[in-house]
Amino acid sequence: MKIIVRLDELMARRKMKLNKLAELVGISETNLSILKTGKAKAIRFSTLEAICRALECQPGDILDVEQFLPKVQHSEEEIAAL
Repeated sequence: MKIIVRLDELMARRKMKLNKLAELVGISETNLSILKTGKAKAIRFSTLEAICRALECQPGDILDVEQFLPKVQHSEEEIAAL
């Protein structure tokens, strides 16, 4: 399971620039950029709450879960045909 950050999509829909959101939330543009690109290892609930307040959304609008599909087993013949 992988957590997907959809902050960039939400910001685009709200026409919110990174620097404006960083100012409203009270964090640096660098830290917000790390979060936006999905490279953050964690997020404080207070930061998530501030982002949701600024973008008028719910945490589920920003964070999503990517389910890994089971791997399909292929025979050697099928692989050779690819």
